[in-house]
Amino acid sequence: GDTLVLNVHNKLDVATSLHSHGIYNNGTNYFDGPDMVTECGIPPGESFTYEINTTAQSGTFWIHGHTRHADVDGLRTPFIIHSNKPPEDYDEELLITLEDWFSQEFYARMEYVDNHKYDHDKLSVNYATGLLNGYNANRTAPIKFRPGKRYRLRVISMATNNWSVFRISGHKMTVIEADGVRSMPLEVDGLNLGPGQRNSVIVTALNSTDFNYAFEFISTSSTLNNESGEKPKIYQGVVEYREGAPIKDIPEQSNKEPVWPDDMALQAVDRQPWLPVDRTIDLPVTLYRDSLRATFWSLGKTLYQPTIVPTLYTAMSMGELASNKSVYAPQTNAYVLRHLEVVEFVISNPFINDHTFHMHGHDFQVTEAGPC
Repeated sequence: GDTLVLNVHNKLDVATSLHSHGIYNNGTNYFDGPDMVTECGIPPGESFTYEINTTAQSGTFWIHGHTRHADVDGLRTPFIIHSNKPPEDYDEELLITLEDWFSQEFYARMEYVDNHKYDHDKLSVNYATGLLNGYNANRTAPIKFRPGKRYRLRVISMATNNWSVFRISGHKMTVIEADGVRSMPLEVDGLNLGPGQRNSVIVTALNSTDFNYAFEFISTSSTLNNESGEKPKIYQGVVEYREGAPIKDIPEQSNKEPVWPDDMALQAVDRQPWLPVDRTIDLPVTLYRDSLRATFWSLGKTLYQPTIVPTLYTAMSMGELASNKSVYAPQTNAYVLRHLEVVEFVISNPFINDHTFHMHGHDFQVTEAGPC
């Protein structure tokens, strides 16, 4: 496996950092990126070198800012680790990135919310434009197919708030990878990705050049009110077999409900049995509102606030006390685990808002899912 070396020089006027999303960083978590957890952030005018070892992994990942919500403002890029032996035979691979792009920077939008001048779920700056491969998704260049060829589409949701639906008229997709983990083939009609999620799918091109076919990208958020033309935002482009050929659109209605990837239906190729659980930790999704109706979300019953010393530095400097939860700032809601302990997280979301769950440095088994 290669080692990716990122020499980062910060020309911003605020601190920044980079996180390689989905990478284990086993033994090198000081390169993981979240400020005040594993590092202080790179000060303005300073430099830092990240070394990302890819020996143990292959698949579809991405790199993004992890300080002051820089990922929301566009500090993000795909990161692909090729396997020495691809999981499926295919003729070509194509990269598709799905993003949400806001008209104002994150902290400008936050200022409106903090001042409580507007109801944030109706504020126009909170409705994002959908980008596909970096362009307004209605103006993206055609995705070119050749008849009979097999394509691996690496689809990455680099969105930060919105969910993304992607499908191609007249074509099935077979999922072979989910979030950097090879999966048993699962045929679906399209993809439904939360922020940060990635799928690789195999699409077999049709044998005729009589038609081109529409692809559809839907960008939407359960945290915003329905607004005409804003939620959801629907974008269309073209899968091109022959320039100028008539386009077959996405059917408006069907008697059959589309099939999307399901966490409980996807199975990892290694077929690893359920691990024996050493400890269970309940992490309820909790909503807080202050006296002026500002909304805050937390995972667990403590509202997280950054520390003045990165948590990793505390763990490395406290000696035997490092395993004592009390040495960590109470607002971090820290859990101290034993080496190689198998932990079951029970995440309950009693709200109508959808949430994805990402854990740095780890893959995990989804063992159960259902109504909260």
